Amino acid sequence: MSVQERLLYQDGQLTIVMATAPGVPAVALIGEIDASNSPALATTLAGCRSPGQGAYIVVDTGELRFIDVSGLRVLVMPTLPPSQRWIRLHNVTPYQRRLLRMMGWFYQPRAHHVPR
Repeated sequence: MSVQERLLYQDGQLTIVMATAPGVPAVALIGEIDASNSPALATTLAGCRSPGQGAYIVVDTGELRFIDVSGLRVLVMPTLPPSQRWIRLHNVTPYQRRLLRMMGWFYQPRAHHVPR
């Protein structure tokens, strides 16, 4: 099965690409996110959601050089309970993880313990 990439959004700072493959949609963010393009990020990611593609999308942040609080809010959705957040971050850099922890927004699902 081949993976096909499709450009979803591009401005002078940010490129958003979707990799179309079976299963969960994967979106890659490349460049920089700030208050000038975070609304476009939110709109683009919301447009990636569809009932036929699963309950969430995977967003790869490994190629982001910069992200401010407005961009983090779009990706983390801190006003929603973790069970309702439909974005799953992938390839989070140490810098991004540090910012998320500083904001109190770092959430990592716990594995369910099955008693024996």
